[in-house]
Amino acid sequence: MADAETREAGALARRGPVRDVVEYDLLFDCVHCGLCLESCPTYLLTRAEMDSPRGRIYLMKSLAEGRMKLDDEAVGHIDSCLGCRGCETACPSGVHYGRLLEQTRDYINRNHGRHLIDGLRHAAVRFIFPYPRRLRVMLFPLRAADRLKIRGLMRRMVPRAMREWIDLVPERNPAAPVYPDAAPPNFAGPVAVVHHGCVAEVLTPSENLNTERALKMAGYRVVALVPTVCCGALDLHDGNLRALKRSGAEAIVSAASGCAAAIASYGELLKDDPELADDAREISARTTDLSALLLARGGKPAGRLDCAVTYHDSCHLAHGMGVRESPRKLLAAIEGVRLVEMAESDLCCGSAGSYNLLETAMAHQLARRKADNIEATCADYVVLGNPGCEFQIAAELRRRGSRIRVMHLADFLALAAS
Repeated sequence: MADAETREAGALARRGPVRDVVEYDLLFDCVHCGLCLESCPTYLLTRAEMDSPRGRIYLMKSLAEGRMKLDDEAVGHIDSCLGCRGCETACPSGVHYGRLLEQTRDYINRNHGRHLIDGLRHAAVRFIFPYPRRLRVMLFPLRAADRLKIRGLMRRMVPRAMREWIDLVPERNPAAPVYPDAAPPNFAGPVAVVHHGCVAEVLTPSENLNTERALKMAGYRVVALVPTVCCGALDLHDGNLRALKRSGAEAIVSAASGCAAAIASYGELLKDDPELADDAREISARTTDLSALLLARGGKPAGRLDCAVTYHDSCHLAHGMGVRESPRKLLAAIEGVRLVEMAESDLCCGSAGSYNLLETAMAHQLARRKADNIEATCADYVVLGNPGCEFQIAAELRRRGSRIRVMHLADFLALAAS
């Protein structure tokens, strides 16, 4: 019986894919060397092969060849992947794991019926978070509780699943640092545009404002993006591509590194679109990071701040865009700042877009691991480049009663300059 099953599996493999799961040929870039394993957060926690990039690629291939059912177990292994792309950084063969993962998840969404509660959670994320107006409506009761100073009471009254979401929402902080708006726009300087992001626009508006003002202070002419729609991290919107093209910006940045990485991927995602491919490649080439733009202008950060700082590499910035050194150089250039490296600085914190809302158990384990590494530095601040990481890490540090402040790079620059 076993021999018959082996022969059947071999025959299926020889005739290639029988399901349209992924770009099948890309699967064979993986040589199963295992160098990705220790860079995979879920594998580090579970030590299970199917929770590693190599194991998931085997699963994708098995699904494509019809050798595995698309059942809850298979979907669970795909769902548990953070999509951090740390494996891509470690891979010597150039496996396009992020693209394979996105394609597999799209196949799952089209072909797998989720259980009621799981399906409702996924639907809520897609229905609410790409739309700032809907997000503001959803947050209205929590904002009212904050004004009345009864968030703690509200938290105790809601189901446990809702508490997880409440803990991630920062309290509205009208005293957030604001970069001085002393310099008028430099109309002779390069043109830059800041994509405000969906969640960042609602929950961390200071980061968008401070990003724009820091660019103005460095001599960039900042133009507004009209309209601002979802970058496509959850669903691709060609309206965003067209708006970025119309802006005429020579540099495109976002305070949310997940948004920046999504925009930087337009060229690959839309390479076969006869109408959009050329514009998509151009937009991808112009997408960069705040720290890189500020360093390119050669200016030294304004102000002084006597403190110890550690830096957390957000996944999409480090692994998706290859930005690692420029934020550190910028921080180290601030007078009084002592930069302290943390262990596993580029290991995912467990935020991963909506991951910490959908896979809470694994997200908590990664948050605890990240907080352990942060506290070991004895820093005063942990600085990062992504609001999602900020919410995740700050929630864990609050649970511990830690004195360490979590701050976006743009806000930290504003704090130093104020």
